[in-house]
Amino acid sequence: MQIDHINISAPMQLLEKVRDFYCAVFGLEDGFRPIFRQNGFWLYSGDKPIIHLSESDVHIASEGQGCLDHVAFRASGLQAQIERLESQQVEYRSNHVPELDLTQLFFRDPAGTGLEVNFLEESL
Repeated sequence: MQIDHINISAPMQLLEKVRDFYCAVFGLEDGFRPIFRQNGFWLYSGDKPIIHLSESDVHIASEGQGCLDHVAFRASGLQAQIERLESQQVEYRSNHVPELDLTQLFFRDPAGTGLEVNFLEESL
């Protein structure tokens, strides 16, 4: 089994900010999305839509932390990722796991979703 995609549901005004964030910070592209009852966007990495965004007036951002702590991605190009985060003025923290030679970046999207990006054999 493997994860196919993540879905973020929010009011359209926030959803547009979330879409712009993922396109700017991860270089994802807004692409084809079938017609569903709710409006939204599918964000692609290559030919795969890995982030689905669905309009919802039921889902709202919360001040408190939900039970889902974060979603993690594996990537390459640590320095380029840091430059994109800084150019978008996204606050992040980093961690290095020496036993795995893994550098991690942690931050949040505009909807408050916790994100982790892992870089093997890349350090600050």
